[in-house]
Amino acid sequence: MGYWDFPTELMDFLQRHPPGRALDLGCGTGINVITFTRRDSRSLGSISPVSLADISKMNLLFFFIDGLGLGSNDPETNPLVRAKMPVLYNLLNGQRLISDTVPFESDRATLLALDACLNIEGMPQSATGQTALLTGQNIPALVGRHYGPKPNQAITDIVKNRNLFKALKKEGRSAAFLNAYPPSYFEAIYSGRRIYAAIPLAATSAGISLRTAADLDRGEAISADFTAQGWRDHLGLTDTPVLSLPAAGQRLVKLAQEFDFSLFEYWLSDYAGHRQNMLEACRLLESFDQVLGGLLQSWDENKGIIVITSDHGNLEDLSSRRHTKNPVPALVIGASHLRAQFTRSLHDLTNIAPAILQFLKVK
Repeated sequence: MGYWDFPTELMDFLQRHPPGRALDLGCGTGINVITFTRRDSRSLGSISPVSLADISKMNLLFFFIDGLGLGSNDPETNPLVRAKMPVLYNLLNGQRLISDTVPFESDRATLLALDACLNIEGMPQSATGQTALLTGQNIPALVGRHYGPKPNQAITDIVKNRNLFKALKKEGRSAAFLNAYPPSYFEAIYSGRRIYAAIPLAATSAGISLRTAADLDRGEAISADFTAQGWRDHLGLTDTPVLSLPAAGQRLVKLAQEFDFSLFEYWLSDYAGHRQNMLEACRLLESFDQVLGGLLQSWDENKGIIVITSDHGNLEDLSSRRHTKNPVPALVIGASHLRAQFTRSLHDLTNIAPAILQFLKVK
């Protein structure tokens, strides 16, 4: 019997052969022997209790960046070419986060391109794109067009009926939305002056309370700007504790380790794209890069993966204020066998939710 690095190759073998006896020598975490057993084969293998515990305690951090596509290698229009991002640059073995780089594989990361258009005419939008990520459904096809930025009634009904948070909670898995929201946000929601975007709508529909200023003060949430300096400068909340950018990444890891699944939403990127301000866009990307450095420093790559993706293009092309039809990145960070398991069926936005549920062993 041969040796398989990834369960995908093992599954191909099992589909071509009838059940039978199998002996897995040096089986490590036991991925292969467990797969054999589930396919009714009589299998033997030595799996340590620690390895089984590691398998059952996988974490997945979904780092959502609004409006980030894979653009061209043009420093005049693409801040992802111009910005100084040493952490991401090193993660990609000296390459940029642009269309020319994909597909990419290293010892720490996998980078793929995801179609955000979903075979629907028009420019991809936030509400339909985010809901596609959260549900695994082709939302533009279901509602007849790309729509955004906030959900209309049809999209709201879809989100409330089915989303990642609800699926995980139904199976008894722990899930968290890590963003903190200021008091003014809740006042606007409760007064009807504002409605939920797709991600907070999905979380609240699953019974997950949005995190507050009190949670941020206790170190149990992250502000949308990572450090919470914006809460002091723009919201007048001068007592808000401020984090360094690497510390924000480290806090994300600490919080994510408490849950099977956690999600953080970074939406300032889309605003910067609409403003067409290269200096602002580079500053935001360089801030993200420092947060990523804190993430990578603290993340245990054998106990879970980080998934970084988006809903549509925008920031990668500052020649226009509009969204783009560019594919979006799926940057997956973790041990190679975990990344191979997660990325094997990724092609467009609708593949993310099923991949997350499969990775966390949720039916």
